[in-house]
This record gives sequence, C-alpha cells and structure tokens, in this order.
Amino acid sequence: MKIDIFAEMIKNEMIKSLRGKAMNISDKEAAHEIAVTGRIDTNTSPQLEAHIKELAKTTDEIILNLSAVEYISSAGLRVLLIAHKLMASKGGSFSIKSPSDFCRQVFEATGMDGALKIV
Repeated sequence: MKIDIFAEMIKNEMIKSLRGKAMNISDKEAAHEIAVTGRIDTNTSPQLEAHIKELAKTTDEIILNLSAVEYISSAGLRVLLIAHKLMASKGGSFSIKSPSDFCRQVFEATGMDGALKIV
C-alpha cells in the first residue's frame, strides 16, 4: 500500500494555539516550530516562556518564527536567551527563523544576532 507521506503529515499534524492579549503563539508539533505574532513584551513574554519550556521537555530542536512579530522588548529578549540556554544545556538546538525587520534591528542593536542562531 503506497502512502502519500505529505498527505499523512498534514493529516497527523497537530496545531496547538495559545491566544494572548497582544500575541498569538502556534506550533506544529511535528516540526517543533513556534510561530509568534504580535508583540513580545512584559505582558506576553511569560506565556511564550512557559510554552517554550513545556515544548523543550519533549524535543531537542525548537525553531521560533518571528516573521509576524511587530515588537519585542527586553522581556522578550530575556525569553529568547532563556530558550537558547535551556536547549543548549540539554544538547539541543534553538534558532530564530525569519525575524521581522523590527526584531532584526533589535537583535543587531543589542548584539543578540551574534549570540543566537538566526536563519
């Protein structure tokens, strides 16, 4: 019996979603990718941190897609550093995918572009 792998992946893909006041988080469990939209600030960063820590318990690779993030504060940067250290401590991988222009500017201004893996 021939199985269409792509169709099977789509069929089995589980998408979890947490809705915050100014930030939406969704992840595709099979890909270990978290897509964040909106703002990552003092109000929303605890939600993102909790989600990353929970996912880190069951995976060795986390990819954080920031293409739709319009704002990131120092509280958001703190969460990214925590995620980086958490995954490194267990021999895993943490990377930032497609940061928005604003996020990229913040990373460059703070030197985080040299500390984090950005793809």
